[in-house]
Amino acid sequence: MGELLVPDWPAPATVRALQTTRLGGCSAVPWDSLNLGDHVGDDTACVRANRARLRSSLPNEPTWLKQVHGTRVVDAAQRGSDAVEADAAYTRQPGAVCVVMTADCLPVLFCNRAGTVVAAAHAGWRGLQAGVLEATVAAMAEASGELMAWLGPAIGPSRFEVGEEVRAAFVASDPEAVEAFASVSPGKWLADIYLLARRRLRAVGLTSIHGGGLCTVSDREHYFSFRREGVTGRMATLIWLAADGV
Repeated sequence: MGELLVPDWPAPATVRALQTTRLGGCSAVPWDSLNLGDHVGDDTACVRANRARLRSSLPNEPTWLKQVHGTRVVDAAQRGSDAVEADAAYTRQPGAVCVVMTADCLPVLFCNRAGTVVAAAHAGWRGLQAGVLEATVAAMAEASGELMAWLGPAIGPSRFEVGEEVRAAFVASDPEAVEAFASVSPGKWLADIYLLARRRLRAVGLTSIHGGGLCTVSDREHYFSFRREGVTGRMATLIWLAADGV
């Protein structure tokens, strides 16, 4: 199927991960073409077909989440028939697939060095500021020094314009977060969501942090972007523990 990216990070052999792009599906404009979001106005049949194409590269159906820009973390192995309201998932069960969907927000994958637990988190600025990454690390129940993270495609630091309230929210809890904001006009700032995420991860003890630098807004060919297009599709960032070699 279409173009899938394999994260470039030193994950152990038991860990599998994929990042979808907007390429390789059947959805029409403006969701063209591999839209995986069932909540963005796309034809339901197209979304099902796109998810089926993705499913062919996975050991099981992913544990789809109803993302709300919060901090709830769920066990992907405990999935039901309906999407659960949460913004991150973890698992220790081989074959259970953690997934988050994005179109500018930051997807973050986690695993431990032993390759026995994995997680995926959806970090828009609200969830990031509220502590979704810290909550995910806590749910994995591992020494943070044994964890590594990969930052997927998100809105880049030259395109993410925010208001003073966003900067103030981050700086209130971390004064040194000012380094992640560049002034563009009175009350307007360019925010580096990758740097903000790295600061949060380092603060809880992670030292092995990879990825970042792929801008969803700038790369129209490969990525959906809500900031750029408004009505658009969603990409998936997935991680699981190998089961029977898959």
